[in-house]
Amino acid sequence: MDRMDRGRLAEPLTLRGLEISNRLWMSPMCQYSAGAVGVPTNWHMVHCGSRAVGGAGLIMVESTAVGPRHRTTARDLGLWDAAQVDAHKVLATQIKSLGSLAGVQLNSAGRKSSHMVPGVQGGQNSAVSVEDGGWVPLAPSARPFGNLTVPTEMTAADLDDTVDAFSAAARNAHDAGYDLVEVHAAHGYLLHQFLSPVSNGRDDEHGGSLENRMRFPLRVCQAVRNAFPQNKPVFVRLTATDWIEGGITLDEATVFAQRLAGLGIDLLDVTSGALAPDAPPPNKPCLNLKFAEVLKEATGIAVAPVGQLSDPELLANISGFSTVDAVIVGRALLRDPYFALRLTTAQAKDHWPRQYHRAL
Repeated sequence: MDRMDRGRLAEPLTLRGLEISNRLWMSPMCQYSAGAVGVPTNWHMVHCGSRAVGGAGLIMVESTAVGPRHRTTARDLGLWDAAQVDAHKVLATQIKSLGSLAGVQLNSAGRKSSHMVPGVQGGQNSAVSVEDGGWVPLAPSARPFGNLTVPTEMTAADLDDTVDAFSAAARNAHDAGYDLVEVHAAHGYLLHQFLSPVSNGRDDEHGGSLENRMRFPLRVCQAVRNAFPQNKPVFVRLTATDWIEGGITLDEATVFAQRLAGLGIDLLDVTSGALAPDAPPPNKPCLNLKFAEVLKEATGIAVAPVGQLSDPELLANISGFSTVDAVIVGRALLRDPYFALRLTTAQAKDHWPRQYHRAL
């Protein structure tokens, strides 16, 4: 692939006290390769390290559970105990030593919990029973995700415990050396489940109106912002639409985004869909780009779309036609660890590792 006009992708972006060297970042993509106790392994070192060498300005470590019951599978990363913090510290240190910044996404899976590892016996559509080492998920309502286990409706104590778990995980992320954290409030996981009427059937102060449905996700985001150092950014991944009749609309997402801006959230990672197994998002390049532009205009804070961002020519020229502040790339970086370098470097030898110069 020929190098193209780098545009704004190659420019740094400063958020709070943090300067990110460019605006093409790696999305937090689950690897389902953690050890039995939820610690990063050699796989994570190679996976994240390769993309750091490959020029992504920010490596966002995959969705990391805030507690044992908040995982999607028994192979998820965690950040709830000291051993996990120590292992994450090694991973974050390596990422930064290779030229990128290191972030981590904090998550609770809610009803999308206790399923098989993708690619094994039905994967994400196959529940793991308690008898086989699984657990009963927690969720806003007892509405299952597809064929997965029917979840338990969360009590007030469950809500309090989950807020505390996110807060503790944010502190642990700082102790592990991460430069920023992201709260996952999309893709059908717990905070998204509270936001959407499709998955939230509660009749208390956490269900019904948008104000009520936002209450718990906003509380979590505020707790993370309060727990993480004020000189470090906090991102939130949010959904712009469920792509389901009766689900979240862009108007509702805009109200939520404005409230997040008021909490001091620094960047919105904009996505859509994945709330229900029978409602996939459309197959469309740059699917969430326009959504991100709308949310930037409404909130005044930085935005970065994710999803179906793999066309190199489009990305190389994105600054010429879009107001977004960065792009978050997933599958293209799985296919090519050096995708970012190919798009963001004009003088190759100034940026590519010297060990690779003979190939240029």
